[in-house]
Amino acid sequence: MRILMVTSEFVPLAKTGGLADMVAALSAELARMGHDVRVVMPRYYGIDIEGCEKVAGPLGVPLGFGETWAAVYETRSGSADVPVYLLDHEGLFGRDGIYGTRAEPDFPDNVQRFTLLCRGAFQLCKSLGWIPEVIHGHDWPAALSSVYLNTWEQIGPFEKTGSVLTIHNLGYQGVYPKEDIHITQLDWEHYHGSGFEFFGKLNLLKAGLRNADILTTVSPTYAREIQTAEHGHQLNGLLRHRSDDLFGVLNGMDYKDWNPEEDSLIPQQYSEDSMAGKAINKAALQKAFGLPNDPERPMIGIVSRLADQKGFGELCGPTHGSLHDICSDYEVDVVILGTGDQWCEEELANLDAALPNLGVRLAFDNRVAHLIEAGSDFFLMPSHYEPCGLNQMYSLRYGTLPIVHRTGGLADTVENLDPKTGEGTGFVFDLLTPRAIYDTVGWAVWTWYNRRELIHTMRIRAMQKRFLWEDSAARYEEFYQWAIDRRTGRVPRTW
Repeated sequence: MRILMVTSEFVPLAKTGGLADMVAALSAELARMGHDVRVVMPRYYGIDIEGCEKVAGPLGVPLGFGETWAAVYETRSGSADVPVYLLDHEGLFGRDGIYGTRAEPDFPDNVQRFTLLCRGAFQLCKSLGWIPEVIHGHDWPAALSSVYLNTWEQIGPFEKTGSVLTIHNLGYQGVYPKEDIHITQLDWEHYHGSGFEFFGKLNLLKAGLRNADILTTVSPTYAREIQTAEHGHQLNGLLRHRSDDLFGVLNGMDYKDWNPEEDSLIPQQYSEDSMAGKAINKAALQKAFGLPNDPERPMIGIVSRLADQKGFGELCGPTHGSLHDICSDYEVDVVILGTGDQWCEEELANLDAALPNLGVRLAFDNRVAHLIEAGSDFFLMPSHYEPCGLNQMYSLRYGTLPIVHRTGGLADTVENLDPKTGEGTGFVFDLLTPRAIYDTVGWAVWTWYNRRELIHTMRIRAMQKRFLWEDSAARYEEFYQWAIDRRTGRVPRTW
């Protein structure tokens, strides 16, 4: 198949989260399977175009009340040599930040910026003489691509092109003033007809969800959760309406970068057949965070964005956080790596100063992240919601048993310990409360001190788990064909 990925992020060019990893890994796997996969994304200020090939001629993109011109550069990515086209427009993309900055989290001209991406994707394909059979858009910045297939591009070279839209995080929807609809060159008829209307504003993701042939998200449990009021972010009614077309596909994991047998970023490599290296990494982790060298004392690691979504309100909130009690009541050490919301950074800094068995590093350091995965005994992820999650997968591969809230991809990847049979790969709690975090950490620590042989067998079982991109890509192959069949009328649409 000819497949075009429309995305705002792509590793290693631009990344704020798991979206960038997923698009890069899925594109590479589909290319290895023989598909003609290409990617289009903005050329942000931070992307170096030295070594990129400039595609001949400027690209005219209909935008607002006229036409905007962009340059196009081509680069290649990864072992699969996937072509990546960069749309270059200094006024819209030549700035720090992908969606905004810390001072300005959401650029006010984002509708214009990502309309250029989506409309530019069609203009680029026409210019190249390469018409995809499927356009796969990712999250709200690419949602307009499926809308355009049903409007401006409904007749012409794209009339048989199917559309797939993947929801990476429903909490981000691209909501802007309704007057911005003129930027898309769609009129007020489409404000309601194409699904943009959202409590008097313009919602780009909602329109994409209304128009795409197939909807996917990044884990089966998250696909069910977002159809509920609790996790639906006010789009649960629409998603229930589209439930026959909504599928959860668990992301795979990169076993080249995250493999304790070959990891060059950790002091000592190890495997499930030879675990001695994990103790060496634990000693190095204790030293790195200024903690006493004690192999008998369990280590809990956290590598995370420091935000309420990740459960830090329950973990370190000033009035009801459980982290203080965990460090005070249990014979355990805790290390935390990450950056995020100012309130959270300040609370963790205060706790770090007060608790001798807590180590906090307010930064992101890939080498330290690998060390935490390799040296910790447990990995804590108390997320409110987690569409897929990667750190729990990394932790399983490194024999670091996850302690997680049963939600999204965490529920799909971590099997709760059954104390009677000994089966399981981690410790799971159902209600996200400070008490639940405290009790479940206590359960893990009790198991460490009283049933060490069970910890060992759980580690072996966890390290043998695999979440492969080839399995995910095979599922996407099916969805691409369904999208094509619906577009060409071989299968009737259900909405």
